[in-house]
Amino acid sequence: MISAAATGLICGLLVGGAAGFVVALVVAPIAGAVLHRREDPAVQRARERIKQDLPFAADLMAACLLAGRPVSAATEIAATAVGGPLGQRLSWASSQLRLGADPEPTWAHLAQDPATGHLARAMSRAAQSGAPVADVLTRLADDARETARAASVATARSVGVKAVAPLGLCFLPAFVLLGIIPVVAGLATTIVLP
Repeated sequence: MISAAATGLICGLLVGGAAGFVVALVVAPIAGAVLHRREDPAVQRARERIKQDLPFAADLMAACLLAGRPVSAATEIAATAVGGPLGQRLSWASSQLRLGADPEPTWAHLAQDPATGHLARAMSRAAQSGAPVADVLTRLADDARETARAASVATARSVGVKAVAPLGLCFLPAFVLLGIIPVVAGLATTIVLP
């Protein structure tokens, strides 16, 4: 909030006078709304790391479940192996499950976070329906990998588009100066002088 007020004050001082006061009153709330809507960079980095670690964690949990481990142990093993923000969330879920908490509210608590929402909803559905959890986790890992692959392809495609704009801005003036202006000047001299 302080940075929004400072932004409004600076804009008001730059404009000056009564108009500067009006500008400050308009700019400060707009800057506050923009800054409030912006996500904390640490939260954004944690969410990206969770997206990267999710396929490996889901595959590891599935392998543990197929080897005969209970869900709480599989979750703890994956949490220890993955570490980071996903490891912390999985460790919390594992400790809740080991203490005898109901799986649905435990996974529902993790579903509130958008980064772990897919995993938590899949685990909750598997607990409700009695479906084999390993199959659900394998599908989740495959979907997470496909989503990451599609995001990386989209990012790669956007790089090509973004690279064209600066090149166009550099070459367009040169093309106009060296290609179009001499042609127009040559045509103008033939039209004006008979």
